Amino acid sequence: MPLRSLNQFRRLRQRLMRLRTHWLRFRGVVAPLDIEPSFSSRIVASRKGGVTVGSQTLIAFKTLIYDRDHLTGEFRPVRIGARCFIGGGSMILPGVSIGDDCIVGAGAVVSDDVPSRSIVGGNPARILKSNIEVGPFGRLRSADQP
Repeated sequence: MPLRSLNQFRRLRQRLMRLRTHWLRFRGVVAPLDIEPSFSSRIVASRKGGVTVGSQTLIAFKTLIYDRDHLTGEFRPVRIGARCFIGGGSMILPGVSIGDDCIVGAGAVVSDDVPSRSIVGGNPARILKSNIEVGPFGRLRSADQP
């Protein structure tokens, strides 16, 4: 019975996620409507196109993504590819480009570019594994899945 009652809120959650994405687009983030940004994530774009997020990307809770270097005041755009997972509490620094099909571990501080199809983690983030296969929203595919 509890599972059925939680499923009643699915439509409300989908509407709220769409509103969150519209709000981010209004604030200068370039993103399709099929991303899933957490309500507690903080994505700061100082101008239109400062932060670009690819389709089917999930941005977890308490994530910080910003495009302006606060020491020099320099604008450096951030790009996050399609089908990525950005772990909770992670930080994406200005000027970073994350390729498609990537996973950023929880609490990682990404200061350098991340190649496509890799897993990064740590502070500073380093490549933990390459040539991975992921599905929508950065979900790892097992060997027996097509």
